[in-house]
Amino acid sequence: MPLTGKQRRALRAKGHHLEPVVIAGQSGVTEGSLSALSQALDDHELIKVKINEGPETRHEAAAHMAEGTGAELVQLLGRTALLFKQRKEDSAFDDITGKSTQRPSAPKTAARRPAARKSAARKSSPRRKTPTR
Repeated sequence: MPLTGKQRRALRAKGHHLEPVVIAGQSGVTEGSLSALSQALDDHELIKVKINEGPETRHEAAAHMAEGTGAELVQLLGRTALLFKQRKEDSAFDDITGKSTQRPSAPKTAARRPAARKSAARKSSPRRKTPTR
């Protein structure tokens, strides 16, 4: 299922402080780099990947990595790609993607808005008459 814009935004915010875990070398995206990506995605779910110059463009390499691992390409900024693959169980990103591995809780009742409060400072006071000259 593709990510929505809000989900991508939240994942970009979470991935901002991450360091690249995998670096795709000069030979491009190989079977070895795909297996390293799969292992990193299983461990972390959200990873940054540095793409060095190689036989593929950065767009092709990022798309190939996402396809080869079954992950979603969240962002491609320069030569750094942010990939996301949610675990089936015990995911740390259930709140973002909306998928819950736990039973649904009882529906919440609508919260009542408190009545408008009247401030004590707004009491009217008699005006002072100032002398006119």
